[in-house]
Amino acid sequence: MSKMWQISVPGSTANLGPGFDSIGLGLSLYLKLSVTLQEQWEIIHLDDNGPKEFELEEHLLYVIAKKTADQYGQQLPACRVEMASELPLARGLGSSAAVIVAGIELANQVCKLGLTIQDKLNLSSQIEGHPDNATASVLGGLTISSMDDKGMVDTFHINDIDASFVVYVPDVELKTSESRSVLPEQFNRSYAVHASANANMLAASLMARDFERAGRYMEADLFHEPFRAKLIPAYEEIRIAAKANGAYGTALSGAGPTLISIIPSAIASDFVQLMTKQFPEHQIILTKADEHGVQVNECMKRLL
Repeated sequence: MSKMWQISVPGSTANLGPGFDSIGLGLSLYLKLSVTLQEQWEIIHLDDNGPKEFELEEHLLYVIAKKTADQYGQQLPACRVEMASELPLARGLGSSAAVIVAGIELANQVCKLGLTIQDKLNLSSQIEGHPDNATASVLGGLTISSMDDKGMVDTFHINDIDASFVVYVPDVELKTSESRSVLPEQFNRSYAVHASANANMLAASLMARDFERAGRYMEADLFHEPFRAKLIPAYEEIRIAAKANGAYGTALSGAGPTLISIIPSAIASDFVQLMTKQFPEHQIILTKADEHGVQVNECMKRLL
């Protein structure tokens, strides 16, 4: 018998419109790992949501796990890792943040690091460079976060987000670096004040669970969506159709190209059917907010 660690990390959406690089939401779409110790490293992807060919030293999961172990003065032992993901790469659903959180947790478990939740928030956000997706994958639920110059993260965490979410995933990738390249370097003061006010109202509406008002402010971003819209397939068409079919609001999921709508749970089934008929070229997924964040289950595996 040998020990096995089963690690589950939720994907996430970031920004929700004007909450740029600070608001995240864990989604019930998961990256799952089964980890056992063995004599040589082996990473196996059980689906198409990972690199088909890779050098171990360049695989993000291994890089993060080793970096974490090294940071705490521990030797990372060789592992067999089976990975399965519901998160398509480079689509704006937090796939890289989920792998980062998974790599930190892998090192935490096999090296017995004893990391606190705050440690995980800090480490994952520092590696990502911003705390939106990372905090949502660590904690689940809604996260509103700030990271200081030393990489310390402060997070409001809200669970029980009683609404449904629909994501529209196009069959194209969009690297975050490409999506960031179209953003302005600076805004004038009055524009920045307006944009910041919209972000404040979005955060307040979400914390108050006033989803109708939150939907309005999801569609009132001035920080990034006006500049990224041209990169996104069917951006305006999906926003218009979603509102006509009963959505509270629609925004880019992270840097895109996926869009996400917040909708009343009561209309979820009919809404998805209507949007699927109108946008057959997109993969349309109904999901909820994840309530748990990263989870670990230890069990014993029989050796063959």
